[in-house]
Amino acid sequence: MNTLFSQLVLNWYHENGRKNLPWKKYINPYNIWISEIMLQQTQVKTVIPYYEKFIKNFPNIKILANATIDHILHVWSGLGYYSRAHNVHSTAKIILKNYKGKFPNNFIDIVKLPGIGRTTAGAILSFGFNFHACILDCNIRRILLRYFKLHEHTAKNSEKKLWSIIESLTPIHNSNKFNQAIMDLGSLICLRSRPNCKICPLNKKCFYFSKKKWSTLNPITTQKKISKKTIFFLIILYKNLIFLRKNKISTIWKGLYCFPIFSNQLEILEWIKNKKIKIKNQKISTTFIHKLSHIQLFCIPISIQIKNLFSINEVDKHLWFNKNNPQRIGLPSPIKKIINNTSHF
Repeated sequence: MNTLFSQLVLNWYHENGRKNLPWKKYINPYNIWISEIMLQQTQVKTVIPYYEKFIKNFPNIKILANATIDHILHVWSGLGYYSRAHNVHSTAKIILKNYKGKFPNNFIDIVKLPGIGRTTAGAILSFGFNFHACILDCNIRRILLRYFKLHEHTAKNSEKKLWSIIESLTPIHNSNKFNQAIMDLGSLICLRSRPNCKICPLNKKCFYFSKKKWSTLNPITTQKKISKKTIFFLIILYKNLIFLRKNKISTIWKGLYCFPIFSNQLEILEWIKNKKIKIKNQKISTTFIHKLSHIQLFCIPISIQIKNLFSINEVDKHLWFNKNNPQRIGLPSPIKKIINNTSHF
């Protein structure tokens, strides 16, 4: 059965697999690594323009390792999950120092690098080095759960069981093509809701297609709890300059530049008073919602136009962002959008 499964997947790849992805045009471990990190929790169509921009700015490990984190976050801005950007910077430095700038080619060394787990290491070995290696991402999990009727297992047992299955299915030869094909099947055909079972090459032996029960499948993943929080942005404007400071909160936008963030208006008034800021005009804009993977932010922008630049004695990094000559820094999506619309004040 395992040989038949693998062959059906490979046959489908030759006819329908995605072979023209930008990181597959000039295959090397570096390009594959960057693409795989970006693809963590992010769809291919979203990743492609960010990947192309990233490789243009940082074409190799040495350039990436020697870049500033501000420059890296600037290029990464909008892609989200910014810990990934910090991880690739840390990894590049480690590879430059410990491996003379060459990506390690064995599982033990690769999996020790920041932000790289078992699946990402397998993808780098498979796609970057053309070694035999296995992958088990969320799309592959979904296929195996449905095909082998594994949804009744507990999460812990399922993980172990699924790795055992994918190891038995992954062929020794052409494992890179098999891995790409089964990921494509999961993302293009075996969808979480309304899968296209009729055109799936595995449908003849798939339990859920044969029993028409795919719609009742409840995978082992649990629903994430989304917390809610109200925050106030203080947008300080002086001519074409906007005051920003580097965010140190690790849970959201770590290392990116933001407006000063407050929990309530009283905090804002105290901060303005302590800085002895003289306000020329002020405006409270409409509240908007910004959704992250783990939190829903209710954002209230408060804009103030000031008469003179004020002195900053804060320890935290900060700058006056120049709209006419913007600095290369990382900006969260909502901050970038607000900056682009500040001309109406």
